[in-house]
Amino acid sequence: MKRTRGLFFLLIAISGMFFACSEPAPNQLTEAEQQEGWKLLFDGTSLDGWRDYQGEGVSGPWTVEDGQLIALGKGSDGNGYLVTEDEYENFILTFDWKISEGGNSGVIYHALERPQYKVPYVTGPEYQVLDDVGFPAELEDWQLTGADYAMHVADPEKKKLMPVGKWNTSKIVFDNGHVEHWLNGEKIVEFEAWTKDWFERKNSGKWENAREYGLAHRGHFSIQDHGAKTWYRNMKVKELPRKPQKFDLFNGKDLSGWEVYGTEKWYVADGELVCESGPDEAYGYLATQRYFNDFDLSVKFLQEANGNSGIFFRSFIEDKVKISGWQVEVAPPGHDSGGIYESYGRGWLHQIPEDKEGFLKMGEWNTMRIKVQGDEVNTWLNGELMTSLKDDLIGSASGRIALQIHSGGGIKVRWKDLVVQEL
Repeated sequence: MKRTRGLFFLLIAISGMFFACSEPAPNQLTEAEQQEGWKLLFDGTSLDGWRDYQGEGVSGPWTVEDGQLIALGKGSDGNGYLVTEDEYENFILTFDWKISEGGNSGVIYHALERPQYKVPYVTGPEYQVLDDVGFPAELEDWQLTGADYAMHVADPEKKKLMPVGKWNTSKIVFDNGHVEHWLNGEKIVEFEAWTKDWFERKNSGKWENAREYGLAHRGHFSIQDHGAKTWYRNMKVKELPRKPQKFDLFNGKDLSGWEVYGTEKWYVADGELVCESGPDEAYGYLATQRYFNDFDLSVKFLQEANGNSGIFFRSFIEDKVKISGWQVEVAPPGHDSGGIYESYGRGWLHQIPEDKEGFLKMGEWNTMRIKVQGDEVNTWLNGELMTSLKDDLIGSASGRIALQIHSGGGIKVRWKDLVVQEL
């Protein structure tokens, strides 16, 4: 009997060793994962591939210990953010995490770095990481673990959150605007980005005054030290392919899909989009709600009066009508229609040759085509190539398409057939 019992316990021990050895070690990719295109964001031994938000190197409250990326709990709402050096567009991200009692952290994606922003969460969505039970303040549902912070609530019936100090496994899927949040094997959030419902949520809650929040198609991952010790490991990402779409930017009826900035006039008449100087005779913009990074845009315009306008790309509105980005010039004859002007400070990047000024037909319909891909920009006016340039700053930017009306008054331009093909 004793021999049988001893053999029984020996078999259990061997079985336990077998299953323990069969589990993949933390912060490593299996052969199958490597073949599927997975990549480690954290190697388990260093902070390689990470740096401070808006910085170089890591100076914040983060360390690596025992194969874990640890937030030391010395950060706050205004600091303590790590970002990946690389940017990601469509992806599946998985990560393990555990948090200290009363703790708060988060994983942000599509985070943008611009001098105007002090923190990444005003630019990109956040998968909330929290001690739901012991947090020392009253919480809204959109603040709890797994929520798309301040936008979409996690399904409480499907959420299986481990106790403080125990490991959880989370997953974020972003597939060309289709978004999923997972927690411990259960899908707890699912939505479509940039839909009517999405914009209604964005414009009626916490992000009402954060104009560029959540619009980026690509950006950095960021993790947050929000004053509580938090542990991360097994951070893995698999990139998904882009699925380009075609958009009619103007429906011929109203300004759906656009946002007006400034006091100048933007309206629809006879199925055409019209911009006209208002009483303030100031700058004005009509910007797409969506970002368009790589695209081929075709638009027709007719300059009824003066015609000093333009088409901005990869641009964003900083404050009121202050815009940052690049403009394809639409101007009266002799003023470089089809050239590229930068509002960041460098001014003209390309002015068209004198012998091409005659391609603009004042008082008639013209066709402008703009192709932006990576760091390369090409423009055509009525089928004639006007600009071809490459620029690193353009290549690293994200933003909207926007129509401009120049200051000074007396301007009226008609637009139609605004069609954009993503690339």
